[in-house]
Amino acid sequence: MVVFGRPKGRRGSYKQWEEDNIAPQVVFEILSPSNSLEEMERKLLFYQRYGVEEYYLYDPDTNNLKGWLRQEEILSSIPQINRWVSPRLKIQFELTETELEIYSLDGQKFLTFIELSQKAEQASSQLEQERLKAEQASLQLEQECLKAERLAEYIRSLGIDPDTL
Repeated sequence: MVVFGRPKGRRGSYKQWEEDNIAPQVVFEILSPSNSLEEMERKLLFYQRYGVEEYYLYDPDTNNLKGWLRQEEILSSIPQINRWVSPRLKIQFELTETELEIYSLDGQKFLTFIELSQKAEQASSQLEQERLKAEQASLQLEQECLKAERLAEYIRSLGIDPDTL
């Protein structure tokens, strides 16, 4: 859920009566096999009663998205949800053949949790590779310094000052 006008923070659940009676403006529900039709109908009526502006219900098993928008006192069904732009959040919903994709108004796709995890893993891997390269370069520099020092000692053993060369 999205609630403007309330401080950020962890809450076990949102208790409107403890939040200056500010209703969530936008609510997202992701269906699971244990959700019943009756339960979801009760939730819709609950959100309608308590002032939610936008309500979205997504079923990942069927790739079905439904949405409701407040019109006066009623949450009215959004007839064409594909490519719908949330009036409050300014994000666009797009249903592909396999999943729901969400875009910002500049056309940037919001990454899924899996995509974010993969990106973080790639960044971590790249960072580790760069660290190993730097370590290898440092070792190589150290070896070159030792080699130069041994060469300078050899030149000194011949009676020549290597700093004058």
